[in-house]
Amino acid sequence: MKFCSHCGSDALRYDIPEGDNRPRYWCPNCATIHYQNPKIIVGAVPVWGDKVLLCKRAIEPRKGYWTLPAGFMENGETMQEGAARETWEEACATVEIGDLYSMFNLPHIYQVYVFFLGKVPDGKCGVGEESSDTQWFSEDEIPWDELAFPTVSRTLKYFLADRKEDRFPVRVQDIAPLGRKPKED
Repeated sequence: MKFCSHCGSDALRYDIPEGDNRPRYWCPNCATIHYQNPKIIVGAVPVWGDKVLLCKRAIEPRKGYWTLPAGFMENGETMQEGAARETWEEACATVEIGDLYSMFNLPHIYQVYVFFLGKVPDGKCGVGEESSDTQWFSEDEIPWDELAFPTVSRTLKYFLADRKEDRFPVRVQDIAPLGRKPKED
């Protein structure tokens, strides 16, 4: 940060403000503390019959790789509404959002991923603005080497294993940067 968004001052500091316990940007002119918080990414595991809907990314990062429909949560919506909106925007599919299924903490990039179980009753899908393709995949068709993110591959592996047991516990896991071992759930 270079300027205070409250008063416009260019005298911002980055240290521990009085009464706080960690470094933050703050303005000595107006005393505004500029909190920076993690971004929440919401998505769905859309299912139709025994198939899962994946989207091929048309944007960076990981353009050309497959993903579950997901994206940044918007102000004024619930996580479930965000997951349904992202499924519509990326795959032109109307999804019935079910239970919370997986949550991944990525503290090194200031993100939290949350996926919900979902059903697409009519099986209809299309290509949204951020996708170059959408496709229904059975378990043996999933392009594992072409998945965009660890959060997607882990969610799919959990889902496929849990589906065999017909038991879907909430999965919570930390994903560490390369070279550091993640905590298991």
